[in-house]
Amino acid sequence: MTVVIWVCAAMLSVAAVLVLTRMAVGPTMLNRVVAMDVLIAIVVAGLGLEAALNRHATTLPILVVLSLVGFVGSVSVARFAAHDDKGEGS
Repeated sequence: MTVVIWVCAAMLSVAAVLVLTRMAVGPTMLNRVVAMDVLIAIVVAGLGLEAALNRHATTLPILVVLSLVGFVGSVSVARFAAHDDKGEGS
């Protein structure tokens, strides 16, 4: 079980480094927002891994709040970036 935890933690660490690189290099704002959303998912997975390792459920509210913050942030940026085409052409 411990080997699986360490392998998962290593994979999450590599993914976090790659996502941080994407956030720094990303040419557009939407690329950075997607990278931020993936980083929040990696943090949620890391907290879930820690909860599984220590066998407790006290981090569940933190996981729920982080998930909601990531979702609301992505939706708000998507709505901000969307073009309003209602007045054009019709």
